[in-house]
Amino acid sequence: MPKVSERERIAALEAKLKQLKVQQQRKEARARAIEGRRSRREEMRRKFLAGAVVLAKVEAGEIEESTLKQWMHPVLTKAEDRALFDLSSTSVMERQP
Repeated sequence: MPKVSERERIAALEAKLKQLKVQQQRKEARARAIEGRRSRREEMRRKFLAGAVVLAKVEAGEIEESTLKQWMHPVLTKAEDRALFDLSSTSVMERQP
């Protein structure tokens, strides 16, 4: 059995270390991606639930529909979004004083 030189052994160990570092980086990247997806999903759920509460209060008469429209008017810019709340399709620039 041929004897492995110290340099060859060191080179093999360095190559193995490099492989392990790449594996670790991939695991960390995967974990960050999973956390990012979870965070975005939670944020969307919070927004959905908050919107549902506001709409329920409008329907129950606890919040005036005009108040909701006042909130939505300056922030909705897409025509299809504005149509959902029966807002005019006036551009945002024209609405601001």
